[in-house]
Amino acid sequence: MSMNNLDPGWLDRMYNNRQLVPEHGEFFARWATESARARQGHCTLDLSYGAGQGETLDIFPANRPHAPVLVFIHGGYWRSLDKSDHSFVAPAFAAQGYCVVVVNYALCPAVTIPQISLQMVKAMAWVWHNIQAWGGDRDQLHVHGHSAGGHLVAMLMACDWPLVDPQLPRHLIRSGMSISGLHELETVRHVPFLQEALQLTADDALRCSPAWMPAPAHGRCGCVVGGRESDEFIRQNALLAQSWGEDRVSLTASLPGLHHFSIVEDYANSNGGLHRIALDFMSRA
Repeated sequence: MSMNNLDPGWLDRMYNNRQLVPEHGEFFARWATESARARQGHCTLDLSYGAGQGETLDIFPANRPHAPVLVFIHGGYWRSLDKSDHSFVAPAFAAQGYCVVVVNYALCPAVTIPQISLQMVKAMAWVWHNIQAWGGDRDQLHVHGHSAGGHLVAMLMACDWPLVDPQLPRHLIRSGMSISGLHELETVRHVPFLQEALQLTADDALRCSPAWMPAPAHGRCGCVVGGRESDEFIRQNALLAQSWGEDRVSLTASLPGLHHFSIVEDYANSNGGLHRIALDFMSRA
């Protein structure tokens, strides 16, 4: 793709989801209310997985031992939002027997996207070493993320874990789901409204584009997007399967009627179509 031919106004229209969904504030307000309610239940908050900025996570355990573990990574274009805005995703999965971990990371421009990616590697290593204390089974790790979080899921799927820590298994992640994820960042690098915060260099965009990386040897990946999202998000959704192949990316779906924010609520709702898809996908990993 030639970046020189991309119109800046078109790029902003394709990637500015808040502009595409004028009622986005209502979603954020609802997420805040539901997240505060979720944190009133059984959970452990603000555990440190590292000593760096933003390196904390929340755990919402299941009511059973040896529970499969679901790690959720929030979106916000690597520059906004917080794990506390996304506690609401945990209750429906915890009720189905999953130990849910919602992770935080530092935000651009204080850090770079490569640094955030390495924070997520650190978080997953911490979960593998420690989650048994909350009833989680470290041999059943799944990771899901929305938008920028979907990008980070794909980055984690491509990680060579024994290089991080010789104790870590190569097959550390059983399955990953990128929800409205971004899988190549060279295009994102040219989006005008993101440039000041992300400060993406050409080298960093290449290093952090999972679609241009070799397909991982382990784990199953799924990519889903809302049918009402922009053409660029629909393209980004399909890209990982085109690059890694259907053997590795065994689920690619565009969900009718959903946009960039309603898809998260469908995921977190026990009656939602995406919630059922996510449960089925994890159960088959």
